[in-house]
Amino acid sequence: MAGLLADLARLESPSVVAASQGPVLDRLAGELRALGMRVRRLRGEASGGHLFAAPALPARPPACLPGRAPGGPRRAAQLLLGHCDTVWPLGMLAAMPVETRDGRLYGPGVYDMKGGLVQALFALRALRELRLEPPAVPLLFVNSDEEIGSGESTRWVRLLARRVRRVFVLEPSLGPDGRLKTGRKGVGQFTVTVRGRAAHAGLEPERGASAVLELSHVIQRLHALADPARGISVNVGVVSGGLRGNVVPPEARAVVDVRVLSEDDAPALEAAIRGLPPTLPGTRLEVTGAIDRPPLIATPANLALWCTAEAAARQLGLPLGHGTAGGASDGNTTSRTTATLDGLGAVGGGAHSVDEHVVLARMPERAALLVLLLLAPLAEAAAATAETEAAAANAQAEDEARRTGAEARSTGAGAGRSGA
Repeated sequence: MAGLLADLARLESPSVVAASQGPVLDRLAGELRALGMRVRRLRGEASGGHLFAAPALPARPPACLPGRAPGGPRRAAQLLLGHCDTVWPLGMLAAMPVETRDGRLYGPGVYDMKGGLVQALFALRALRELRLEPPAVPLLFVNSDEEIGSGESTRWVRLLARRVRRVFVLEPSLGPDGRLKTGRKGVGQFTVTVRGRAAHAGLEPERGASAVLELSHVIQRLHALADPARGISVNVGVVSGGLRGNVVPPEARAVVDVRVLSEDDAPALEAAIRGLPPTLPGTRLEVTGAIDRPPLIATPANLALWCTAEAAARQLGLPLGHGTAGGASDGNTTSRTTATLDGLGAVGGGAHSVDEHVVLARMPERAALLVLLLLAPLAEAAAATAETEAAAANAQAEDEARRTGAEARSTGAGAGRSGA
């Protein structure tokens, strides 16, 4: 396990460099084909593409295979979901070498989330070598744009989620004790652009209107919208603007990350951001963006899946807890339509930091937990189908309403919506 993870980590794969995804996807495809899986590469436009795998020539192929002709018998399916992209730029290996120290493997992307991919491969290998037959066909989907919002891959994630009985998300665990994630905040991104008026900073500054000064007021008002007690966070993460030191800046821009624990808080927060008025005469604000990834909440189906995991952990003699994470994942999307359990990846720490690492001794037990989950009986078919269909219908209606509302608000503000 450690050797494969080290190999994958050395294949640097930043989300924003599409060509970097090819080698890591090729390596994953080779490992999957060695397990008797049928692999399909889905080409991306701006991203590096994605990978879909299913058992080769099943007796009754699942109807959710992309590109499969309609008709024919159908088997229930379950989905392993992960991503191969990382937040780290090319060349980071010089500052973050892949190395083992004190039972931990360090390196870019080992925890978030190539460790989870390795555990999934070993779980699938165990099923094959032990000739174990899960109650639902295990499918695997790996995208390469999750760290930048899954803009291209979300349509595939939604398609698969609507056709499987349950989803196991291979994102890293919550905390050093390896808790699973039964809740996640919803996430959105906004860009606030301030338009001012340029002027010579020495000769006639009074003729100008400083976009940078106005943006400083806006940033303070944005941060004031945060409400930690309600699980609302607002972070201005990127600021840019101005032309040069002797010019009153005519334009400035801020990129804002917002997160909500309850979906009910999203409309009011969006409205507050879009409704910010300018403070300085001669300036105006343009706001684009939306809260477009709803929270993952502890639905009855998700909690039932958590109980299944807890029982499986007891079989293995492992303590297992669960909790809510501040970050989002593709599990936020799948949970809208089917039972989803997140955080089944590696135990470790340092996500998005230079001390990113996994605890090697925990990887086999996490793979074993995944095997037991894949083998666990499905929920009652009739009840599960009814709940899934109702959830899918509600999610589709809510997504459409959210898109329509966001587009209408963006049009009114004089700017289009930007993806996150």
